[in-house]
Amino acid sequence: MPDIHVKSRAKDVVKMAPPPVRFFSPNSPVIDLYMGQLDQVERYCHVSEVYVILFYAPWCGESISVREEIDQVAMKLQDQVLFIAVNCWWHQGKCRKQMNLFYYPVIHLYQRRFGPIEYKGPLTSAYIHDFIRRVMSPLQYISTHSILLDFLSHYEPGVLGYFEFNSSPQPPGYLTLYVSALHALKRDYQGTIRFGVITSKQVAEKISVTNPGTIYMHRHFNSSIIFPHEVLNVTAVNIYSWAFENRETFIHWLRPHGSKSLLLNNELKKGPALLLFFPFSPLAEKQPLIEKITEVALKYHNCNNSKSVHRVLQHMEEAEQADHKDQATDSFAHVVESFFQMRKSCCNTIMLPQWNHISQILNICELCINQTVGMRPSVVHLRQCSSIEMETALGLFYLRKRTFFHLRSNTVECSNFLSYYSPFNYYTVCCRTFNSSFNSEQINAFTPSELFFSAEQKRGVISDSFPHVEDRVTSLLELHLIQSHITGLSCNTNKTLNFYLMDSNLHWRFATRLGANESAQVQEFATIIDLLDEVHYVLDQRQILDKSSIENVIKNYSRTYSPLNRYLIAGTMSQAQENYLIAEVTTQTFDSIVLDAEKNVLLLYYTQWCGFCTVLNHVFIQVARLFHANDGIIIARINVAKNDLPWEYMVDRLPTILFFPRNRKDLSVKYPEDLPFTVPNLVRFIVLHSTQLVHQDPFQSCNPDCIQKAAELQKDRISQLEEELQRLRAEMQALHQVEKQLALQLSVARQEEHQLKLHNRALEEKNEKLKSHNEKLQDLYNQRNAELAETAEKLSEITAVSEKLLKENALLKTYMASIEELLEENTYPSSSPIPAEEESLLTSRSENNAETESFSSHDTPTL
Repeated sequence: MPDIHVKSRAKDVVKMAPPPVRFFSPNSPVIDLYMGQLDQVERYCHVSEVYVILFYAPWCGESISVREEIDQVAMKLQDQVLFIAVNCWWHQGKCRKQMNLFYYPVIHLYQRRFGPIEYKGPLTSAYIHDFIRRVMSPLQYISTHSILLDFLSHYEPGVLGYFEFNSSPQPPGYLTLYVSALHALKRDYQGTIRFGVITSKQVAEKISVTNPGTIYMHRHFNSSIIFPHEVLNVTAVNIYSWAFENRETFIHWLRPHGSKSLLLNNELKKGPALLLFFPFSPLAEKQPLIEKITEVALKYHNCNNSKSVHRVLQHMEEAEQADHKDQATDSFAHVVESFFQMRKSCCNTIMLPQWNHISQILNICELCINQTVGMRPSVVHLRQCSSIEMETALGLFYLRKRTFFHLRSNTVECSNFLSYYSPFNYYTVCCRTFNSSFNSEQINAFTPSELFFSAEQKRGVISDSFPHVEDRVTSLLELHLIQSHITGLSCNTNKTLNFYLMDSNLHWRFATRLGANESAQVQEFATIIDLLDEVHYVLDQRQILDKSSIENVIKNYSRTYSPLNRYLIAGTMSQAQENYLIAEVTTQTFDSIVLDAEKNVLLLYYTQWCGFCTVLNHVFIQVARLFHANDGIIIARINVAKNDLPWEYMVDRLPTILFFPRNRKDLSVKYPEDLPFTVPNLVRFIVLHSTQLVHQDPFQSCNPDCIQKAAELQKDRISQLEEELQRLRAEMQALHQVEKQLALQLSVARQEEHQLKLHNRALEEKNEKLKSHNEKLQDLYNQRNAELAETAEKLSEITAVSEKLLKENALLKTYMASIEELLEENTYPSSSPIPAEEESLLTSRSENNAETESFSSHDTPTL
């Protein structure tokens, strides 16, 4: 019966992907080509000179998050920039077929057909807006000397071109510089090199540039240079390549793409680094904190006392004074009015100058005054008082010698002391908070001078102004007698710092891993990391991140013996450890527990991931039970994975046990590594190295029940020790038996060694005989090889002759066959004689055959 194959009518059906929908809302100014119509982009590009193209995938999380950011930027720049979004994931769209994108989203910018300029920065509206603004205006036009100084005082390197626009709106070389600036943005999205155009001859002469068309690159510490027209062609690519090769960068921005980025690790390998975290707004007109950091960095790297750097610093100081005067004028009335309406207190550190008679006894005061209500953030940062408040407080607080001690307070916490004050040179003290009894009518009646110095004027005393260490107003007196210079400090030490800036709005998680407070209200943080020396310093977060704090932490780090304390990771402290057998030590409690001079301390170093540490826990607990009643010894442990310690107390392997004897903490002893970790061995180790253990009488002030429990406990301990002794004896007997077995095995091994030596000698003799026999065989082999070579030559000759004869024989056979045919034909009709030529040819062939046979019979050797 034949097989019957039945086919199913059902077919494999794959559901088609649904058609894409709009990614941006219909009200958005962004043109959404959600069908991937890449060919329509060319049609829209003619509408605007600057346009942005976003290539997205609807399922991509980053594409979804950047959608709102692009929408915000498009709402602000829709009159100047055209925004286009293309779905590059739809498989039927031309974008998916023509663009080979490996990640999403991708942002391309075009400026007058120049592009694409890919943006790879943070996907936030502020950063994207700033980058688009740079592409729209890649050149900064400089027409006055003040604008020139602002340009030169920037921390980023700058390239300037001098052109005369009187004769032509686009002088020769201007478009080349313009395109070169766009090339720089295309290569570096951060825009670390700025480009500018000088439009005035007088301004160009300030930098010693006289010829129009000159390209000038400003450098702070090295000599500024001019583009070599004689060597290189003046092209856009050559200009920006020349600028990148010769740029001078002393402050670097770090923008890791993610928490697993290796950017920070690679930069830290280059040397000691000063990392500064602060909120950064790319769209802000002025960046006061960056200007302060730039000023510190310029002083720090100014090793040659450059005059150009001094001019830039002087210009920055003058601009800072002008800004502070404007702020003081605007906020003066509000500050004075709200000064006495205080509900919260703020504390600032005041250092008295050395020439003051009070400084002979007390020269630092933590002056606490009230925080004004409703102050603008630009004036007050954190809980720091403004300069006007400090002048007012100093005027009302006349710190005379007889009243200074009266101002001490035990209730006010000194929370804002600067860490760079040396405790050996200065004495610190707190002051009380000033509480005013004036009402608002009396305040309005005072003039500023009466308000500031009313207390001294009433006493008839002319007070000296007390300088404020953290004050940002330069009108106050500077501490020339105690302030050390930071100028050129990078060349005076082998610990030169690299300055790095990070936006805390984007990368605060890096700061928290480096020691910043996660719940900080203002995300400002500074730290110094040196991987080579394995040191990590953190600026006290109670201080405001400003020029003074940055300078002082740099100066302290640069000292030969730095007074800075290494930042140590500290674990959480457990509650109620008094009843525990084993004390859990942390970074904060290490000094109070382990370094207690009145106690002997046995410390175990462990981690949670250490398997051997877990195995030894029961032994350590038994030892802790044995010494629990002794007040003279502490059994403790520390988790080194969660707690850092000073280098002199760290260990190189886990688990490790250290014993710190009382009154001799510097003579700590390590438990021997080759000694088994048992209770008796550990007890002997403690008794051997401890000094006069304090034994507490268990029967003192104890009731009968307590005595009975103590006796039972002692019996248990004695029984445990007896069991340990019995086990040790059994181990000793086993060791003796093993020793005897090893001795027998050793004697057998020696006998075998002697036999092996004799056998080795016999083998050596046989080896010599084999060598001589091998030489004879080698000679015989060479002889036979020569004979075979001669025989092979003769055989090759015979082969050649044989081949020749075979060929002739074949021809002869053919010829004989043809002759026979002719003879047969001629025989029947008529007999005709053979021609004489043919008869002679046959005769010669037969003679040749005879000669060949004779040659082969005589010359062929017998094989």
